[in-house]
Formats: sequence, C-alpha cells, structure tokens
Amino acid sequence: MQREPSAPTEALLKQAAGGNSTAVSELFQLHRPRLRRMVVVHLDERLRARVDPSDVVQEVLIEAHRRLPEYLQARPIMFYPWLRQLAWDRLLKVHRHHLIAKRRNVRREASRDWEVSDESVNQLAQCLLTDETTQLQRIINDEMHRRIRQALDQLPSEDRKVLVLRFLEQLSTAETATVLGVSESAVKMRQLRALQRVQALLRVEESEQA
Repeated sequence: MQREPSAPTEALLKQAAGGNSTAVSELFQLHRPRLRRMVVVHLDERLRARVDPSDVVQEVLIEAHRRLPEYLQARPIMFYPWLRQLAWDRLLKVHRHHLIAKRRNVRREASRDWEVSDESVNQLAQCLLTDETTQLQRIINDEMHRRIRQALDQLPSEDRKVLVLRFLEQLSTAETATVLGVSESAVKMRQLRALQRVQALLRVEESEQA
C-alpha cells in the first residue's frame, strides 16, 4: 500500500474501505476536477465538438465505482494515479472509436502522451517562461507558440511527458513517479533536465535570430 500525498484522500479511502458510501462519493468528487483537467489536456482537438470531457469523466467514475472494492483490498498504487489510468484507458477507447476512419497507426497511438491541444501547449509555454526568456515574452503569441512547440518537439519523450504531468495535469511529484513507474528523485531529475533543455533550445534560436 502506498501512502497518499493528500490527507483528505487518505481519510476518505479509509472510510470507504469501511463501507461508508458517502465517503466514496466525496472521494470521487474531490478528484473530479483533476480528472477533467487530464481529459481536457489529452483529448484530440478533432473530437472537441463531439466529445464532452465531462461525459468522459462521468464514464470513468462509473467504472471506478465498480472497481473500487477491488482497489481498496490491496491499494497497489496511490488513488489518483489509479483513477487516472482508468481515464487514460477510456480516452484511448474514445479516440479509437471516433478516429478509426483515420487509420491511426500503433506508433501514433503510443505517442498520445504528447498529443496535447494547442491551448495546452500555450499553457505549458507560460509555465516554462522565465526571466531568461523575457525576449520571448515580447513577441506575438503565434510566434511564441511556434518556438515553444518546436523546442518541446525536440525533447526526448520521457522529458516531454514529465512536463505534461507536472505542469498541465498538475500531478504531485509522488503521483508523477507512480504514473511513470520511477522514483520521486528520478521525476525531479527529469523535470530539471527537461526545463534546462527547453531553455537551452530557446536560447539557441534567439541567438540564431539575433
């Protein structure tokens, strides 16, 4: 059993394990906003007119409610990463169902951790901007978006994924470690390395344009 980073989550899990149905409802409501943020980040832009993130979340919570007793028996991982994995599986099914005509290949599907919306890229860009990139802040939004995306595209997949999890999904270090299957120290190292690489890539392009 892994210790939960959130005291309210831990308390509600203990009550839920004791058969408290109200605690179960409160547990899911506590994590609903985080789950919706995750779905919004990863939902293919082509589906936004057809698929409501709230509907996806509701389907995930129904599945989670069905499988909760099994989870509570062992609690193999922290609660939110477990819930997130259910959401991830649901998103893959949604994408396969709606985009089957596009004949998305295995390689493209496997890269879903980086297929985030332009809006999400802009949000990530704002998170990554520091005092070292004040020149970047002065240029137009479209150009900023292009440069940030270009820099992120050049990162190794594991570096991109840790930035998405930490800055867009706003997972804690412990939760990110659980999702990635690595230690918390490894998450911190990857995050630092990814940020340093992005800043280095931006500085290179700035110098080339000077």
